[in-house]
Amino acid sequence: MSEMIVIGYDSHSVAKKAFKAVQELQKDSVVDLTGLAVVSVDQDGETHVDTPGKSEKVAKAATAGALWAMVLGIVILTPAMGVVGAAAGGLIGKLSQMGIDEKFRGKVHALLQPGSAAVVIMATNITDDTFGTAMQQFGGTVLKTSLAEQAEKEFAEQLAGTS
Repeated sequence: MSEMIVIGYDSHSVAKKAFKAVQELQKDSVVDLTGLAVVSVDQDGETHVDTPGKSEKVAKAATAGALWAMVLGIVILTPAMGVVGAAAGGLIGKLSQMGIDEKFRGKVHALLQPGSAAVVIMATNITDDTFGTAMQQFGGTVLKTSLAEQAEKEFAEQLAGTS
């Protein structure tokens, strides 16, 4: 089972520091990442996704990378109530089975206001107490959801079939 964690910050600079801390936690085997990004919203409301200093361990496999990109895109970039095409609609339905439902996406969108930023983490293994203690210094608002393993696998297979 994977976890998706979104930690929102009022400042892009704090989010970048938190991002670097997550990378260090990965090096220390506190977290096994399958995806990591900083998402920021500028003053005009435009969303920017950055993966500074990508780690080789993150999204090693093509399917894992594609899965991460699709999940991130749907959770962050697709409006919670927006109109989407049939293929994307089917993938969004699969995300709901994984645990990323419209309610969670709505919370993420509410968190990402102009001038704010967030660190988005997708991980297969987290040492919760060590991770929490390390990240506490940055503050922020934490949103977390568990991703059902079977639904995640089916989603990856479906995604690989559409590539």
